[in-house]
Amino acid sequence: MKHIIIAACLAVALSGCKQETIVKEIEVEQNKNEYNVQAVLWQQHAAENDALYYQGYNTAKLQLDAALENILSYKKTLAIITDIDETVLDNSPYNAKLIKDDLSYTKESWNEWCQLAQAKPLPGAVSFLNYAASKGVVIFYITNRSTEVKEVTLKNLQKYNFPFADASHIQLKEDMSNKEPRRQKILDDYEVILYMGDNLADFADVFDGNDRNLKAAELAANFGTKFIVFPNPMYGDWESKGIFEGNMGGTPMVIDSVRKSKLEGY
Repeated sequence: MKHIIIAACLAVALSGCKQETIVKEIEVEQNKNEYNVQAVLWQQHAAENDALYYQGYNTAKLQLDAALENILSYKKTLAIITDIDETVLDNSPYNAKLIKDDLSYTKESWNEWCQLAQAKPLPGAVSFLNYAASKGVVIFYITNRSTEVKEVTLKNLQKYNFPFADASHIQLKEDMSNKEPRRQKILDDYEVILYMGDNLADFADVFDGNDRNLKAAELAANFGTKFIVFPNPMYGDWESKGIFEGNMGGTPMVIDSVRKSKLEGY
């Protein structure tokens, strides 16, 4: 009888463990965006986030003024190349919706958000770009938004009085996400004095690989002088290439385990 009771207790315990495992798997499945809550809260509420944008645009103005003092040394018209998303426009509401509705990113849902043309300007963006335009500097927007949302993207920029918000000064993704060919096209006719973005691939194609930290160290002198970087803890190559090394496939539980495996503790 004693053996039967022990066996029964063991079976219940094992059953409990199995149920707990299933519950944990369900929790991970149901909260696949939970990891991004803190990042979106930072983007939407942290004064430090705003301060970093102000700092970035203040730094850009210092570099622009320095270039204007030596304008006679340039043979071409001065220009600035800027990214759009998380550089001049804030898309954190889209990421917040993914969290609240427990959805994954899709091109369709992203385009639906873009169609609303409701993304607000990030701190300092409108002021700086209009200042640059007032000095005769041409602004080009290079974005990996698809051509499907070109008109609404321009509408969004025009809504907040961004300069050069027209079809001839915006370049969207057509057949490839690499921005280098689009940058080179502008360099044919302009002297680009500043590149601005939230992703290192906004500056040079050497950052398109997985050795991004190494390349950042090699080009350290460009940051704050020619490259102006803005914060984006929500998404980007820092995650897809830096953390997942180009492979973000797998179940939410597998993806979660990869994230945690990259944590460096003591």
